[in-house]
Amino acid sequence: MPASPATYTFLGPEGTFTEAALMQVPGAALATRIPASNVNAALDKVREGSADAAMVPIENSVEGGVTATLDAIASGQELRIIREVLVPISFVLVARPGLKVSEIRRISTHGHAWAQCRLWVEANIPGAEYVPGSSTAAAAMGLLEDGTHYDAAICAPIVAQEQPGLAVLAENIGDNPGAVTRFILVSRPGALPERTGADKTTVVVPLPEDRPGALMEILDQFATRGVNLSRIESRPTGQYLGHYFFSIDADGHVGDARVADALAGLHRISPHTRFLGSYGRADAQSTSVAPHTSDEAFKAAHAWVAGILQGGPSAPETVSGASPTA
Repeated sequence: MPASPATYTFLGPEGTFTEAALMQVPGAALATRIPASNVNAALDKVREGSADAAMVPIENSVEGGVTATLDAIASGQELRIIREVLVPISFVLVARPGLKVSEIRRISTHGHAWAQCRLWVEANIPGAEYVPGSSTAAAAMGLLEDGTHYDAAICAPIVAQEQPGLAVLAENIGDNPGAVTRFILVSRPGALPERTGADKTTVVVPLPEDRPGALMEILDQFATRGVNLSRIESRPTGQYLGHYFFSIDADGHVGDARVADALAGLHRISPHTRFLGSYGRADAQSTSVAPHTSDEAFKAAHAWVAGILQGGPSAPETVSGASPTA
């Protein structure tokens, strides 16, 4: 029998950039798609088994890490990132038909969207008050409800296109026209995606103790093995002031010897390190690997040590660059 269609959940409601990211996943158009009110709710559906995977935002090119996601995947039942998706971001200003821009006093949207449109709003609607929304789409849909306590919303163009009750007052209002948001598809632990040569590995590393050099020890595990970090962010654990964990993206796959060795070093320093996944990069950009950090170099080094333990020689009689003794 053919496998049943997958069930996905995403940060909703329908029409969010997160749903647009999910639609880039092969087969998502035919799958069951369940909107969730927030990141925690989406991930909980995966943990409890009512969804196969969840699509959530993790990073924005303007605002940086999405803290709700970074915190939600750092604790609780363990999850795995199996795919990342990049979505170019553009925004429109919507309101009920008949309302003029000059009449707007309060605007609702998601916090990250507001941060990306703040300068436009200040220049075109000075004094407008920001009303936080759970998502861009939810803010826009709220305008169609009775008793809405704001006048306009900032959302994705697709929301306005699909809702005749909304009028577009301004287009392309983002302060940075090249803005991109990175989304991750998260599932329960299982078989890892295969190595592609253009991979990324994400881990959460609790700071074992707050002392000079503690962070340097963590970073050294990557640096000495030639593993580049594309993102590192600190987040409070919530236990007490000064207690943090680090959310890290590293270039490469845990199947790469240099990455595996770095993670082993991390575990020695911080035994509660959480592996969140190794998966293909959305931009398919291959990882540059120095010869001395290649899999072949690590294999040769381990064989060299094994030979010493078995009583073999440690080096040729003449070391390159040195003069032989008389």
